[in-house]
Amino acid sequence: MVSYVVAAAMLVALYVLTYYNLLKGTRCRSDTCLRGRTVIVTGGNTGLGKETALDLARRGAQLILACRSKQRAEAAVFDIRKKSGNNQVIFMQLDLASLKSVRAFAETFLKSEPQLHVLINNAGTGTAGKTADGFNMAWGVNHLGHFLLTHLLLDRLKQCAPSRIVAVSSTMYRFGKIDFSNLNPPGESLIQLIQYYSDSKLCNVLFVRELANCLEGTNVTCYSVYPGVVNTEAFRHFKWWQKVFFAPVATLFFRSPADGAQTSIFCAVQEGIEKFSGRYFTDCKVQEVLPHARDDAVARKLWELHSVTAWLESVAADGRCCLSQG
Repeated sequence: MVSYVVAAAMLVALYVLTYYNLLKGTRCRSDTCLRGRTVIVTGGNTGLGKETALDLARRGAQLILACRSKQRAEAAVFDIRKKSGNNQVIFMQLDLASLKSVRAFAETFLKSEPQLHVLINNAGTGTAGKTADGFNMAWGVNHLGHFLLTHLLLDRLKQCAPSRIVAVSSTMYRFGKIDFSNLNPPGESLIQLIQYYSDSKLCNVLFVRELANCLEGTNVTCYSVYPGVVNTEAFRHFKWWQKVFFAPVATLFFRSPADGAQTSIFCAVQEGIEKFSGRYFTDCKVQEVLPHARDDAVARKLWELHSVTAWLESVAADGRCCLSQG
């Protein structure tokens, strides 16, 4: 009996050491105050986005939660206001799966808010289905929606410089690939959905890399971040039997949303990282990405392709994107 107790104690101690030294991640230690500064967080009503928003609200920022669900966002606004003591937290409607909604959000924001200092492109999905514009959900929401949003708000960020853009990516970028002959392939098998998600996260990294080049000299900087493997509501779409298996693993070995939000917070507030604009951060420090994620030619081609606004709205609802570059 004693041996079982000792073994159990050793396992618990090993788990605690492993979690706090390897899994939990690094906390942002900056005490930067954000009073008088305006911040947008997409998907700020839950998970990483909400924890990021809560931290920035506690720093005194005027905060806009850009979310699809009004009911969930308004509940998050109430909670963040209560916990932070900051009443400058509001909800604005944004559905990244609709380019029309992205444009409407940007128009409303630019008319109603004179300043923007930090844009955090946090919202993401890996679910099946198509966006309102006919793209697979991961590509449309994770990449195209945020690309257009950033483009539409860029002048305001420049006017309010120094300002920052933070894009939440993933280590899954490692498995991503960019096929310019077919950027919107059909298919919704599990393997295909994982590939689409990986592709979109590679696009996040490449987008930030090229954006940094375009912003050189403007005092606007940008960063892509990997939050770690986080236990968020992104897994709520799992089937019940998947949740039975997944829940214990996620609880024990995944980061909490508060821990996962630290690198986004770091890149939004930490002083002295401006020289790393365009780089990829994890655990509150710069990390080198694989060669295909720092291919400047691909990053430039992707940027030029999506900078053609007419193209963003020209793909048929169930069409393939096939463009040749002359």
